[in-house]
Amino acid sequence: MKELSKIGVIGGSGVYNLGSVKVIAEHKVDTPYGNPSSEIIEGEIDGHRVLFLPRHGKGHTLLPSEVNYRANIYALKSLGVQYTISISAVGSLKEEYPPTTFVLVDQFIDWTKGKRERTFFGNGIVGHVSTALPVEVSLQKFLANCCNELEIAHSVGGSYICIEGPQFSSKAESNIYRSFGADVIGMTNVPEAYLAKEAGMAFATVAMVTDYDCWKEEHCTLEEIMGYMKKNNEAAKKLIEYAIPKLSKNLPSFVKENTNAIMSSMDNLSSEQKIIISQLLR
Repeated sequence: MKELSKIGVIGGSGVYNLGSVKVIAEHKVDTPYGNPSSEIIEGEIDGHRVLFLPRHGKGHTLLPSEVNYRANIYALKSLGVQYTISISAVGSLKEEYPPTTFVLVDQFIDWTKGKRERTFFGNGIVGHVSTALPVEVSLQKFLANCCNELEIAHSVGGSYICIEGPQFSSKAESNIYRSFGADVIGMTNVPEAYLAKEAGMAFATVAMVTDYDCWKEEHCTLEEIMGYMKKNNEAAKKLIEYAIPKLSKNLPSFVKENTNAIMSSMDNLSSEQKIIISQLLR
């Protein structure tokens, strides 16, 4: 498949489009893992191309557990994406991260329930990829610099605990997560981040705080949360419009964690499996 852009953006709750970004085309991509959440939107910002995928589908029709994470990452990789920016709404587990803060996390804790397909490997393909450093530091630092320049309130570093959902936490659960040392809580970045590592991508998350989860003895109305989401989404679009041209002009180098991941002999794999591996490794 023709490579369209090295940069991809996955948009979370409320981030269904790229604002004023010029839409060039929409691409329907078939993958060995089924259909991605929607067509991949090819956009242009000041002459620089970017591929955008609404994680929950157009019109927000997919629960976090219903998202086909493998198809999403595979589809982006097949179109040439090497750098993936994940935009996600989260709850804060720390006093110092109030609503509208962007937390550029660097670690994940998987607290999902096993309902999600979380690897490209299996069915005859044996592979192991390190997720010790799931976020590409150079991409994280780049986004932090952009936030600084745009005066977007943000913090660098921290752990994102991913729960199954769709229900939010009980207070007991929220306090357990806080005892783990987790900084923010969400429902989507696992296995998304780990699959990006298997696909040899540089991956970074912009976790947008909408509330304090439920650990804090502070009532927050739905109207207030929606107001915070609106502010976050406006700031996220501003960040993407600013960041994409800068990133396109100076793509940071990174080490692909999947280079030596495959343990299986290629001689024993089917032609379809060989295509999958070549796509992931390119």
